[in-house]
Amino acid sequence: MSDKSKFIPYGQHSVDDADIASVVSVLRSGALTNGPFVAEFEAALADLTGAKEAVACSSGTTALHLAVAALGLGRGDRVIVPSLTFLASANAARYVGADVVFSDVDPLSGLMGPQHFEDALKSAPPGSIKAVIPVHLNGQCCDMASIGKAAREHGIAVVEDACHALGGHYSDSPTSLAVGSCEHSDLSCFSFHPVKTVAMGEGGAITTNNSALAANMKRLRNHGMERAPTSPAMPDLALTPDGELNPWYYEMADLGWNFRASDIHCALGLSQLKKLKVSVDRRAALAARYDDALKNLSPAIRPVSRVGGRVAWHLYVVHIDFDAIGSNRAAVMNALASVGIGTQVHYIPVHLQPYYQKLYGAHHLPGAEKYYSSCLSLPLFPSMADLDVDRVVAELKRIVEDT
Repeated sequence: MSDKSKFIPYGQHSVDDADIASVVSVLRSGALTNGPFVAEFEAALADLTGAKEAVACSSGTTALHLAVAALGLGRGDRVIVPSLTFLASANAARYVGADVVFSDVDPLSGLMGPQHFEDALKSAPPGSIKAVIPVHLNGQCCDMASIGKAAREHGIAVVEDACHALGGHYSDSPTSLAVGSCEHSDLSCFSFHPVKTVAMGEGGAITTNNSALAANMKRLRNHGMERAPTSPAMPDLALTPDGELNPWYYEMADLGWNFRASDIHCALGLSQLKKLKVSVDRRAALAARYDDALKNLSPAIRPVSRVGGRVAWHLYVVHIDFDAIGSNRAAVMNALASVGIGTQVHYIPVHLQPYYQKLYGAHHLPGAEKYYSSCLSLPLFPSMADLDVDRVVAELKRIVEDT
């Protein structure tokens, strides 16, 4: 049953005794980082997504950073990014000196479609676009088959921002590809922030079918350092008089970062991966309950439009016609908070941020701005009770009727 005295946040991690035991096993071991759990987690993630390789790192942001760095992007290059996303999707391009070309999105789903991609491509100088970062928003996926095909035709790399979508599939077909399989992309990036379907505290990963890219990212996440190069760049330092590699030798051919994930984080992630299907199924059941309960409040309050696929819901987002209900978003959020219900807004379009306005000037993306103007994320996490959903909807109904 729902306890009306408790606060329901918009998102919350779920950790059980098995997760705790997994972390404790690392704390009692001889390696807190650079140990076996990192490789075990990477293998499990690759197996789950169907990708050939997985590279663990410290966050979803560093996953995106490593992905664009491994592709060799830099000054003079441009990267297409949908504006309706978290800051990190765009910032990753700036970290390596590349420029961002913002694309618009569908005003109802928030997703960048093939036409939005094409429009952004046409807005840039010919040949300057080197990559595109489609963002799978709320758990729903972009049309990767179409975007991937168009990108290949133009020689453009594809980096999926799948931070919202681990555990999802691109279609409803029983043989559908899992998100992260990289069938239509070069790399897919994931986040394991506490409110995601897999929580590591902080953590991220990249999947790919390109072993060279994976090897490059593993070097870059560890300062660009390599301990056993096949052809040492400094043989006088690397080799013994007998031509063997000195056991302490390392070299840095490229500038990298400390973007490693620890064994503590990966042990928690590995335990959480084992329960991913349960988490995804529970989120789907809660989303379906919301869908049904909100029908009586439509069209004033309605869920984001559905695009198909087997969705691993990260967020449950509704569009609210604030003019129709005679209120505004802050008032609705404050009213819900006053009765113990947390909400959030995902996201302020990135092209509106002061940094990017100073860099590229002001411009108008109507789809992203319309989505933002009416969106609100309602509570969604696996440990929610069914009656918690009913409580949220009942309070929304009260707000609509009282305004």
